[in-house]
Amino acid sequence: MEKSKFCAHFLNGSAEAWSSYRQAINLAQDVLYKNFATLPQPFSGIQVEELASLLETEEICPEKGKDLTDVLKYIGEAVLKHSVAVHHPACSAHLHCPPLTAALAAETMISAANQSMDSWDQSPAATMLEEKIVHWLCRLFYGDGRSGDGVFTSGGTQSNLMGLLLARDRFLKERLGWNVKEKGLPAEANKMRILCSEAAHFTVKQAAALLGLGENAVIKIRTDQNFRICLHHLDQQLHYLRSQGLMPFALAATAGTTDFGSIDPLHECSIRARQFGLWLHVDAAYGGALILSDQHKHQLDGIEAADSITVDFHKLFYQPVSCGAFLVKDATCFDLLKSHADYLNPEEDELLGVPNLVGKSIQTTRRFDALKLFVSMQVIGHSQFAGMIDHTLDIAQAAAQMITDDPRLQLINPHPSLNAVVFRYLPCKKTEGSEQLPRQNQINRAIRRSLLHSGKVVLAQTKVNGMYCLKLTMLNPRITLSDVKCILDQVKQAGSQYEA
Repeated sequence: MEKSKFCAHFLNGSAEAWSSYRQAINLAQDVLYKNFATLPQPFSGIQVEELASLLETEEICPEKGKDLTDVLKYIGEAVLKHSVAVHHPACSAHLHCPPLTAALAAETMISAANQSMDSWDQSPAATMLEEKIVHWLCRLFYGDGRSGDGVFTSGGTQSNLMGLLLARDRFLKERLGWNVKEKGLPAEANKMRILCSEAAHFTVKQAAALLGLGENAVIKIRTDQNFRICLHHLDQQLHYLRSQGLMPFALAATAGTTDFGSIDPLHECSIRARQFGLWLHVDAAYGGALILSDQHKHQLDGIEAADSITVDFHKLFYQPVSCGAFLVKDATCFDLLKSHADYLNPEEDELLGVPNLVGKSIQTTRRFDALKLFVSMQVIGHSQFAGMIDHTLDIAQAAAQMITDDPRLQLINPHPSLNAVVFRYLPCKKTEGSEQLPRQNQINRAIRRSLLHSGKVVLAQTKVNGMYCLKLTMLNPRITLSDVKCILDQVKQAGSQYEA
């Protein structure tokens, strides 16, 4: 049989190809260990201009290819060394987790097998395993779960969009007998309203815009002292909207706000959703992992009543980016989304019981991300997963107390529901009158920049009632109270320098 001259560049069963693959993987592992896994601090501190200059010198596509050893060495020096070390305990800024080693092993299989999750003939075993995991997720979140369904997504943004898309289309179909997929939006669409808390993720407004309803269709509800949706204000707004002839159709509750990790009262939200005929979507991208914890899953009470749920695995499930899921309580809701393409998922496949997952997704080509979650669950097990989550929440509570006890710091969210702690540095030198808050904001902003540029600590920032605040997002199960103390000491040290 004639052998292609390109054989060694692709995975196949030949000795030459397999040798090439193993060499490439071993080289990548060595570079990763030397330039990333062993980084002594969470960031190199390199400035934007310096990094741009470092990357500018390399030609993207040279006329003749280079040796892989040289290419990967360059990547290690120019890219990996200057990436944020998500595995370092002092990398505590965003909802950006250290990935499990088991998931990294699965990633090598996912990339090499390169299954495309849109049609059965592109991903037969992968399709079956994703469906098996989705049904497990439905049982976790919905209890029985037999009528539910779902699909893996790129994350919360896509899942939130899908929830509000189905909510919009079902409302118009049942209320006005209108088929949005065929006819577009009716004139009455300008009266449609979505309700969510003022602490909800920005993608609720983004989804409203993308769905043709406009950002003004989103009604923001005030939050209480714990940054959860205020039920009294929610009731007021629901009755007011109805009195004005407007059409509230969806309530987007949050189980884990980005800044504070706050969880809306889901049971009470579900009561109001039923009373007013609203689609209840729960954005549990951050807090959904609590479902694994016997100690903390009570915070999700009421989520089983949700029409749709967003859950991300690249947060507290410790999966590499990207990996999320969108779940629905009633599988028939996906009929609102379904389309058929003769080359991909013909209608006869459905009659024959052939599962083509593209009918449940707004993506076509899609990675086999379910595999890394499956491998992780198999290796870590339920109890150890719960233990990791519980540990980070315990550390967050202790960190909040540590900040409360320190006169140089101010805690903003006194009772963290998850593992996000918002605080700020209080200058020793008091500024009088109207200059006090701007001066405090200036110092806190400078603290974060200074720590990032030093590479010692990567903290997040946010604003609360005009106050510039710092945020610890402690997703990392490796974090200890000693690490927290070290981070806070660095904050105070940087603050003192800016006061001097």
